[in-house]
Amino acid sequence: MAASTEISDEDHSVELVVCDGPAPQPDGVDGDGGSISEEITPLLKPAEKPKINIFSVSYSRRRPKTVSASNFSFPPLTEQVVKLQEAETSTVTQFVLWVWNGSRYSGLLCVGFSSVLYFLMELLSDTFSPQSIPLFESAFARCTVTLALSYLWLRRAAQPIFGPAHAWKFLFFRSLTGCLSLLSFVYCIQSLPLSQAIALSFTTPIMASVVARIMLHEKLKIADIGGLACSFFGVLFIFRQILTTQEILARAGEAHYTVKRGSHPVYALLAGIFSSISGGISYCLIKAGANACDQPVATVFSFGILASPITAISMFAFEDFVLPDLSSFFLMLILGGLAFSAEVFLARGLQLEKTSKVTNILYIEIVMLQLWAIGSLRITPSFGGLVGCLLILFSVCYTMYIGPDKETE
Repeated sequence: MAASTEISDEDHSVELVVCDGPAPQPDGVDGDGGSISEEITPLLKPAEKPKINIFSVSYSRRRPKTVSASNFSFPPLTEQVVKLQEAETSTVTQFVLWVWNGSRYSGLLCVGFSSVLYFLMELLSDTFSPQSIPLFESAFARCTVTLALSYLWLRRAAQPIFGPAHAWKFLFFRSLTGCLSLLSFVYCIQSLPLSQAIALSFTTPIMASVVARIMLHEKLKIADIGGLACSFFGVLFIFRQILTTQEILARAGEAHYTVKRGSHPVYALLAGIFSSISGGISYCLIKAGANACDQPVATVFSFGILASPITAISMFAFEDFVLPDLSSFFLMLILGGLAFSAEVFLARGLQLEKTSKVTNILYIEIVMLQLWAIGSLRITPSFGGLVGCLLILFSVCYTMYIGPDKETE
């Protein structure tokens, strides 16, 4: 209730007006009828959603990781997605990815894994060879399987089949020198005893290191030269016993190797040296091509696209074609798949690491073959063979201990 009084002097009357007062307000409401909560309303009304922009989002300072199984160049993923994929992948896949690009030793590990695959190829071909297949036919099968698998790899990775334009010259000369090395090596195997041809082929790492010094301007340190020399002397110690055994068997008329008739040993020796030199040049071009196109599989595809028709022509021109049976056919497919994997890992190792270190790791294949031959009782252990294995193992372990150079990290 409220009352107001008006006094008029003219009529000398007093008027009393009584009116109802305002009703009692509930808690939180002021006397003017407005809500107290309206006075503390935030600047942004509840109906309006806050706008999010690049300045209002807190980003992690870490760069998003990129998953690359074979340099596929997938788009960047967040850490949560990467961890989820790692949890879903198998242990073998995680190991392969770690060898491929998960360690500062990945270049050396890739070459070591390639040597293991080459050893498995030799093991399978010696153990499960139900049929004698000519050399050019075997080379054609491996090159064809390698070509098909590398094509599928590049297509699935959405990479250019022939690589970028600036890498064409490296890929072409890589395939050319690789084919010349393959053809001359096959001629050397047909014309010389197998152990001599293999001993000549293992001069390729030395040639590759020398060519890399000239072409790629890589530094050859004393440790690199000593490691290569130590490994090659180990090869000579190992094959010295084999050569002596073959000479004794040849005198007794029990040699198991065949030499091509009408071929001169000097020509075969020159072919073996030419194979090593061209192989060393091919290694350097693999490194240059893989770095130019950022895809080591492109170097494998370029070799297969030229080697397949050349070996096919040589197969029908210089040898008699032998139709393989079912078991030999499947064995050729398996060996082709292993050859593809070995070449890809070798190209990856050359891409990541210095040539002299990479090629020195390749000598570990000789040690594995020698130990397997001793374990399977195919040869008797000899002092020279054991010394050769120890020299190669010491050289390879020392290369791994030194690790990659700072300039290649």
